[in-house]
Amino acid sequence: MQDDFPALTLEIMDLVGDKWTLLLVYTLGEGAMRFSELKRRASPISQKMLTQTLRGLERHGMVDRSVLPTAPPQVEYALTGLGRTFLSAASVICQWTKDNLEELQAARTHFDSARLAA
Repeated sequence: MQDDFPALTLEIMDLVGDKWTLLLVYTLGEGAMRFSELKRRASPISQKMLTQTLRGLERHGMVDRSVLPTAPPQVEYALTGLGRTFLSAASVICQWTKDNLEELQAARTHFDSARLAA
């Protein structure tokens, strides 16, 4: 089955299926943001993971990185047109998670209790 997908396809699927990618694209759907704002809004993402994820998104044409003409220079990130096309899918997944959080937590609690009892 893996032979049906070129390596680049699998690499991109890995990127877009990552929790931080989903969260960052969903967050950037609200508009361009500076690194510090993204880090705050995507908590508890580490600075290293935020940097790596943004670089991956930028490399694949989904995020644009702009250096603002300020002193000291500041960097702002925004979704590209391609990133906006992915936003609809990311939004569905993020919203589904929010909408079903209580049921998901209840299922986890039930599963964990049953495993401890066994």
